[in-house]
Amino acid sequence: MTVPTSNGASNGHSDAHSSSIGFSTKAIHIGSEPNPATGAVIPPISLSSTFAQDGIGNHKGYEYSRSGNPNRDSFERAVAALEGGSRGLAFSSGSAVTATVLNSMPSGSHVVSVNDVYGGTYRYFTKVATVSQGIQTSFVEMDGPEADVSERVNAAIRKETSLVWIETPTNPTLRVIDIPLIVKLVRNHPNASKDIKIVVDNTFMSPWFQNPIAHGADLVMHSVTKYLNGHSDVVMGVAVTNDEAWADRLAFLQNSIGAIPSPFDCWLALRGLKTLSLRMKAHGESALAIAQFLEAHPSVETVIYPGLPSHPGHEVARRQISKRAAAAGPTGANGAFAYGGMISFRIKSDPADDEPADKILSNLNVFTLAESLGGVESLIELPSKMTHGSVALEDRIKIGIGHNLIRVSVGIEDTADLIRDLEAGLKAAGL
Repeated sequence: MTVPTSNGASNGHSDAHSSSIGFSTKAIHIGSEPNPATGAVIPPISLSSTFAQDGIGNHKGYEYSRSGNPNRDSFERAVAALEGGSRGLAFSSGSAVTATVLNSMPSGSHVVSVNDVYGGTYRYFTKVATVSQGIQTSFVEMDGPEADVSERVNAAIRKETSLVWIETPTNPTLRVIDIPLIVKLVRNHPNASKDIKIVVDNTFMSPWFQNPIAHGADLVMHSVTKYLNGHSDVVMGVAVTNDEAWADRLAFLQNSIGAIPSPFDCWLALRGLKTLSLRMKAHGESALAIAQFLEAHPSVETVIYPGLPSHPGHEVARRQISKRAAAAGPTGANGAFAYGGMISFRIKSDPADDEPADKILSNLNVFTLAESLGGVESLIELPSKMTHGSVALEDRIKIGIGHNLIRVSVGIEDTADLIRDLEAGLKAAGL
């Protein structure tokens, strides 16, 4: 396939023709056009920190790599195309995306955030943005019956609210937030500013399973470290939007703050994107099988996986999953379907007692005890003591993060090996 070649910096703009081609074709070709000078099929790594100019102020699209770099530009264009946005902006981490988005908000403004939010985001909202910018955050339960969600969200929005932050599914309790419902509530709220922005953290789903911009979000962000790169060897973040004015502001902050990824990290992440659809299908297929195994296990109290009919957000997940992912399957009994590679489950033990979970996690051979997620290898962790250890105990209790909640990032190993490993761990706990 021949894809039009990018001539110089495109400032993260996605290709205009990209809507006419399929997901995997975009992931493989956009940003990886043959080099016009050499014909190289794979983009070279542009490690140069600065670029020669033909004359004073006359450059070929790049001046200095903090401001723009060919590898970063390629990655930004590719992700923007996959998410259905016009602009992509890559950062040195997902947390750097969060920080830059918050820095684009007015000092003294207000954020409405889903209450069950990633621990690092919670930390930034409560310990950094509040102190440095005077930004206050209201944490709101955004899942559940529509009437209840409407009441809670409407009550939280103020005239000074500048940002609504959604994470779906949430981390680590995998609550599914109805994006179109939140968008409708925000847009129709009598006190909401016309400039209020809606951000969705799509890290858990990836563009393969879910596209928040198509549901009305202003910006979608990812920790590229996770599924987009997919190989646990890059720390990076990205934001995608169709809001050109906001994208320009974010690009200014991206350059001014300087939290940008290296050319090599961008090159690795672009390579990771090429297999995203294959990996996400494998993650989803294995996760569904493991979720069904856990749901039938006598030591497990609750399995939290939106693809299972037992999940309270199952129908919302069915509406929000992309058509391509829904069509690709797999499906299971009673309407179960693959919905990402993340599973959380509660074992039948006291939420205040960490010993049973510790026994499970210390008796596994295939799963690796580690934070993070989205790599080809399966990871397992205890959120109460690891990823969400920075969340206040009172808040952890409110959202159900006890010592009996275990989070699993299902990799793409043989599913049977993963099930046997979990079975051995559960047996060791003696529940």
